[in-house]
Amino acid sequence: MEKSIFQRIIDREIPAEIIYEDSLCLAFKDANPQASTHLLIVPKKEIKSLDDISVEDESLLGHLQLVIRDLAREFELIDGGYRVITNCGAGAGQTVFHLHYHLMG
Repeated sequence: MEKSIFQRIIDREIPAEIIYEDSLCLAFKDANPQASTHLLIVPKKEIKSLDDISVEDESLLGHLQLVIRDLAREFELIDGGYRVITNCGAGAGQTVFHLHYHLMG
């Protein structure tokens, strides 16, 4: 199976403007931003979509939510508000089949 573009970014095979990384996830600026701040938060574990998570992913998902919150604070999005979006399946607009969250503000 071919690697997704996000897995290739995680593996440093293609460049991205990475703004956060830890042992569980990576966050980077969207190459085609739809808002003045548009970040992508991606788990390093390959999970196709939200529909493919398992009970074992519970702590990973909680970690991602905390990272999103911290990035919203770092990018000063709290006062103006922000959106967190994940698309699940092609019919919902998912084009990269590696779980990811859009943080937009």
